[in-house]
Amino acid sequence: MDFDIDWHSRLGSSNAYMKDLFTQDKDIGSGRIIAAREQTAGRGRQDRSWISAPETNLCFSLFVETHEPHSAVSSLTMAVALAIAETLNAQLISAAPKWPNDVLVGGRKICGILSERVQRSRAPGAGVIVGIGLNVNMSSEEAEAIDRPATSMLIESGKAHDLNKVLESLFPALSHWIGEWERSGFSGLREVWTEKAGPIGKRLSVHDGDILKSGRLAGFGECGELLLETEHGLETIWSGDIS
Repeated sequence: MDFDIDWHSRLGSSNAYMKDLFTQDKDIGSGRIIAAREQTAGRGRQDRSWISAPETNLCFSLFVETHEPHSAVSSLTMAVALAIAETLNAQLISAAPKWPNDVLVGGRKICGILSERVQRSRAPGAGVIVGIGLNVNMSSEEAEAIDRPATSMLIESGKAHDLNKVLESLFPALSHWIGEWERSGFSGLREVWTEKAGPIGKRLSVHDGDILKSGRLAGFGECGELLLETEHGLETIWSGDIS
């Protein structure tokens, strides 16, 4: 995959900006990236706020052209999580993907991913906008002010990082794992994902709004959905927060 980067000094949301371009029939192809040095109105899962001060975090959206159905979007998100974790590990930051859309370091969130399938009449007619927020130069004080455990590349490595270089460092792994997803769907990710996000049999609690389910990880379904062995039997879970 070739990448085409469009940097902005300030955006409300890179996902919203790219979606506007797409719906306005602008020329967008696979590998197009909208990146922001400051993001003021980003959103994560369950409409959580994702705001980034200038030059602090890497906030960008990637367009992947595909006609795969909505059910395949979650596994594309997982492919991107594998790419982020692999890149951080290569930089001696011990990261692992967390189902369904996070990357953690030592149990603390360093990256969140939010994907949305879009469709229009003009080619490319369909695709997925993958929004990625990677904590790069967030300080310990800023991380402690967040309501959930968080960390950053600065905290983990002890040094600040150039956002341009961090983005470019992701390209080889993104190209590889998105390519695996395009060729084989979740089956191309299953072995590595299960190894990194497991282990099978691990006790989990999954919160989805007011619903709480507990059990043991039984594996992942054909589209990357979580399979939870509960006292009531095997349950299929498509979204939620794991603890």
